[in-house]
Amino acid sequence: MAEFGSRGAATGSTRGGGLPSSPGPVQGKVAFKAGDGEGGGGGGRSCVDSAGDGVSNGDCALVGDETGSAQLGSPGSKARGCSTVQQRESKSGIPRRSSIIKDGTKQKRERKKTVSFSSMPTEKKISSASDCINAMVEGSELRKFRSNSRVYHRYFLLDADMQSLRWEPSKKDSEKAKIDIKSVKEVRTGKNTDIFRSNGIYDQISEDCAFSIIYGDNYESLDLVANSADIANIWVTGLRYLISYGKHTLDMIESSQDNMRTSWVSQMFSETDVDNFGHIALYKAVQFIKKLNPGLKTSKIELKFKELHRSKDKTGTEVTKEEFIEVFHELCTRPEIYFLLVQFSSNKEFLDTKDLMMFLEAEQGMAHVTEEISLEIIHKYEPSKEGQEKGWLSIDGFTNYLTSPDCHIFDPEHKKVCQDMKQPLSHYFINSSHNTYLIEDQFRGPSDITGYIRALKMGCRSVELDVWDGPDNEPLIYTGHTMTSQIVFRSVIDIINKYAFFASEYPLILCLENHCSIKQQKVMVQHMKKILGDKLHTQSPNIEESYLPSPDSLKGKILIKAKKLSSNCSGLEGDVTDEDEGAEMSQRVGKEGAEQQNTVIVKRFQLCKELSELVSICKSVQFKEFQVSFQLQKYWEVCSFNEVLASKYANENPGDFVNYNKRFLARVFPSPMRIDSSNMNPQDFWKCGCQIVAMNFQTPGLMMDLNIGWFRQNGNCGYVLRPAIMREEVSFFSANTKDTVPGVSPQLLHVKIISGQNFPKPKGSGAKGDVVDPYVYVEIHGIPADCAEKRTKTVHQNGDNPIFDESFEFQINLPELAVMRFVVLDDDYIGDEFIGQYTIPFECLQTGYRHVPLQSLTGEILAHAFLFVHVAITNRRGGGKPHKRGLSVRKGKKSREYASMRTLWIKPIDEVFKNALQPIRDATDLRENMQNAVVSFKELCGLSPVANLMQCILAVSTRLVGPDSTPLVLLNLNDQYPTMEIQGTVPEVLRKIVTAYDMMIQTIKTLIENANSVYEKIVQCQKAAMEFHENLHNIGAKEGLKERKLQKAVESFTWNITILKTGSQPCQIWSRDIYTEHITGHRQYQE
Repeated sequence: MAEFGSRGAATGSTRGGGLPSSPGPVQGKVAFKAGDGEGGGGGGRSCVDSAGDGVSNGDCALVGDETGSAQLGSPGSKARGCSTVQQRESKSGIPRRSSIIKDGTKQKRERKKTVSFSSMPTEKKISSASDCINAMVEGSELRKFRSNSRVYHRYFLLDADMQSLRWEPSKKDSEKAKIDIKSVKEVRTGKNTDIFRSNGIYDQISEDCAFSIIYGDNYESLDLVANSADIANIWVTGLRYLISYGKHTLDMIESSQDNMRTSWVSQMFSETDVDNFGHIALYKAVQFIKKLNPGLKTSKIELKFKELHRSKDKTGTEVTKEEFIEVFHELCTRPEIYFLLVQFSSNKEFLDTKDLMMFLEAEQGMAHVTEEISLEIIHKYEPSKEGQEKGWLSIDGFTNYLTSPDCHIFDPEHKKVCQDMKQPLSHYFINSSHNTYLIEDQFRGPSDITGYIRALKMGCRSVELDVWDGPDNEPLIYTGHTMTSQIVFRSVIDIINKYAFFASEYPLILCLENHCSIKQQKVMVQHMKKILGDKLHTQSPNIEESYLPSPDSLKGKILIKAKKLSSNCSGLEGDVTDEDEGAEMSQRVGKEGAEQQNTVIVKRFQLCKELSELVSICKSVQFKEFQVSFQLQKYWEVCSFNEVLASKYANENPGDFVNYNKRFLARVFPSPMRIDSSNMNPQDFWKCGCQIVAMNFQTPGLMMDLNIGWFRQNGNCGYVLRPAIMREEVSFFSANTKDTVPGVSPQLLHVKIISGQNFPKPKGSGAKGDVVDPYVYVEIHGIPADCAEKRTKTVHQNGDNPIFDESFEFQINLPELAVMRFVVLDDDYIGDEFIGQYTIPFECLQTGYRHVPLQSLTGEILAHAFLFVHVAITNRRGGGKPHKRGLSVRKGKKSREYASMRTLWIKPIDEVFKNALQPIRDATDLRENMQNAVVSFKELCGLSPVANLMQCILAVSTRLVGPDSTPLVLLNLNDQYPTMEIQGTVPEVLRKIVTAYDMMIQTIKTLIENANSVYEKIVQCQKAAMEFHENLHNIGAKEGLKERKLQKAVESFTWNITILKTGSQPCQIWSRDIYTEHITGHRQYQE
């Protein structure tokens, strides 16, 4: 697997369920009402008139464009009248900041720096619709995309009477270079119109900076790209307000919208001003704001009050109510959350219960949301009494909710044991420690019992004890042949007894590396029996079984992994081979390099029978080769692999390694050449199915982040069930696949890094004072096909609330083995400093708007430090990526890629698999026809493929009513499958939407009605093929296949079975999920 640079290290659910046989009818007809939903996004294409210039993600200006980004209150190259916002800024004397744009398209390893500022001064935040309108009146430079593949730089502004949107310069008459606000039908976010979609540089345009204004009776589009996501959000929010309220927008805002928040803050001020002086001391004001927003720095709050006083030429430190309210609004309003709130609030500045229900269902993915649930959230997080009484969630309550554990990115279902724990032990990854007794490096570092305490508290289920003879007949633990210090064996057993099941009730494995004399071996046995007692599992394995017992059946048990005497040994002691990892450390790498590290001189030593009898189902044996193991190794025998040897097998025999680990436990330990106790990449061996990948817990960094993050799932119990494709006896999987995995449906992961909060100054960094210049890396770790990384731009001099607003997309081919890691770094030319990270398994991601709690290099939670992100996951099957090189890609039947069957050259078996080809093609057609129809409907709704069908219904609802609020289209929910019924004459664009909707419903219906029969045909073929499995080698031999050809036939058989096992499942899951999602969206509007 590709190994990323260890940023940070250098500085210190399977969804199942059957298909509904006959979905029940949804009753009633729904006439959509004006204002029932927001305008959505759409699709579009664009062109640029500067040769070779591109637009880099998150940096919305075209590369090479020297105009810079338009600033709020600074119109760029044009001289404009000052707005209210600008006047406030000029009073405070806040300096203007430029935008320096460098090439940010290269990866970090090339050391290219990307420097970009938000277009708005960080000292002034957008916190209301009034701020948006003021900014629009002042104007902004935007890029207008046209269908003739050109881009025009134009200055857009809102007329003072808020009736028209104008742009200049223009060849048109000034009265024609405008759009009347009343003609605007909707405002779409993203690149979601035909003009954007057909543009040659579609992929280079930032999704977060693009928006479209749909206007006129013919639904024309004005497609624009702002210089930053901030500017785009201002225009989208302001325009949506204008559509709703017209020229009365500001009156409506100022008269009532902000009263609830202002009243609450005023009340809080009055409670602090107990003597009714009308002012409070500065320190009290600072303490109060700090209490409401603990992440804010005291110095920043004090500075904001002092700046306000200075702008008013005020002396003294008393703070009035008006000053307190102004500073509170300035410091405690997060613009990105404000923009999100108004998107769902029907253009109010609070969410009512129905708004919140829509947000929870459409964005957060919550099912079965009721008004009661919305009210519970409001009562829990809304700070104002008025809001709680009226059922309104203000911007402060919404912020409280989004930053609460309820909206963390980690799925709470995985905080408890949620996987099947009754599978054989070999079917789990096991959290494992190497040289557990060390707290520093493995050559000179000290040994300490705290190493065991730390590992066991972290959920480790396999610890190592390297035991040697000690003085006074007391065995010692240390690394042999090194200068590490020593600890007494008995004290370690005491600690293990105390903490063995502190974090997990599932079995603990003691990897015993025994170098003691017979005399001291007997002392070891005495200590373990006396201290551990009944916790020791000494029951002999059942020779009639084929697999190890399950973690569930071994709860509370301690397993000894060590050498064991052969069953025919009749004496009290016997001769066994020695396992001495420490001896390897003293070897030098010679001509054969890595090979020599694994050519250890085999030594033998005497083992007493008493110690041998403590070993039950984890007998240590030496590995020879895979074919020998498949034939002779017992299921209770465990092999240990040096990481170099394990890497060799992973690269040269990936399929055999995976198959070996289906039945046997494999332990991989770090190369003895890692004398600094650095860590190997555990993913390199997890992808082969290796269960016990021993990590140096004392060494923080990327590799331990992956290990800790991975084992967070399943209640941090130390056991994680491996992917089904790694467990099933007959399945094909190659650890080094660089393409899609047969039988596994790829997922598309969409991640938007929106903002950060309260990033601390990196430890040990003093050169820049308190200044932080953060940027974010998003890394995907997993099989080679999944490994990827993307980075955001740098936000300079803002660690308190940097806005990134950048979106990334990753294809995940084996979701069950993928891990996502967020890393925040401080951009410094001397050397980028580590700020924080968070690592999470793909299966534990919660979709929607989420906060990511950052952790330090050593794993501690950083107080109040978060990333704010949006996560969406879509299924890649069925038509593929909707946009490629500016063209809308929908695979027709002739160009579709169908799952292939491999030929075994065994005629009766090949005939069975041949019979499965047509059902597999049918299943693929059902899926892809439906998916293409869904994508077409989403595009016409003005949304991206990431959107769900509930969001489609939201987006299209405003178009289904006429100017006088009469319905143009009725939604018929009386039948089993909903239909849209046109009422009279409608615009052509609306007719296309209805046609696309009907086509989508028809393909969903076809899929639901045919999925079960296709599934049954595939299952029958699978059963018929499996009848040949047990005698496959004999049948192949009779057909004249020998050695390599026979082995190839067996591999082809497992490939074909893997395709058959999972070929029909996505078909069923798609039909169920799509239908459920669709009906849920309709019911929401019916209510």
